[in-house]
Amino acid sequence: MNEQTLSMRLERVAAHVPAGARLADIGSDHGYLPVALMRRGAIAAAVAGEVALTPFRSAERTVRENGLDQQITVRLGNGLAAIEPGDGITAISICGMGGETIRDILDNGKSRLSGQERLILQPNGGEQPLRQWLMENGYRILCEELLRENRFDYEIIVAERAAAVMYTAEELYFGPLQMQARSPVFLAKWQRILREKQKTLTNFARARQAVPEEKVQDIARQARWITQLLA
Repeated sequence: MNEQTLSMRLERVAAHVPAGARLADIGSDHGYLPVALMRRGAIAAAVAGEVALTPFRSAERTVRENGLDQQITVRLGNGLAAIEPGDGITAISICGMGGETIRDILDNGKSRLSGQERLILQPNGGEQPLRQWLMENGYRILCEELLRENRFDYEIIVAERAAAVMYTAEELYFGPLQMQARSPVFLAKWQRILREKQKTLTNFARARQAVPEEKVQDIARQARWITQLLA
């Protein structure tokens, strides 16, 4: 993967960035996403934010080697602290971290959000708490996508601030739009997870030490939801 050929996962993220957007890519790593979009003429400007020095330097190098220093600003900053009011950001991408980490980045950086931006989020697990945060903070999920790459399931969640929206516990767990679409990759993912949950419950039953009842009930409830979903 480089700034010319993105991974399938980043290619799908790129597809949700509005044309002509001013993008903030948080945790930009090598800066491949903003550089690829800028090379294609798909965005107007970008900020590549990175909290760690090594990826920050990598992103700086990618931007410099592509001659895009005027259009892409690379900043060292924790989460949304990399965004400044003058950037006029209209889209924010946060990819390749746990859902809880993405939620915390959004929560800690709330003062940096104008509420006008599109959020394009690609969590590695922990989608439920992330959806919970979006709902509690007035974001509606516009689009959800699931893809399987290198034996991993990747979810993409696209959200924008809208009128208050309420999702059920099951919708937060599975994804409200995924539940409706029921794509083959979505059903296959939950078949795999159901097998894991059933195996866990079997192991609990055999365990010598008592497993806290609350934990058993929680896994059992998830297994029940998945069974109903797949029925």
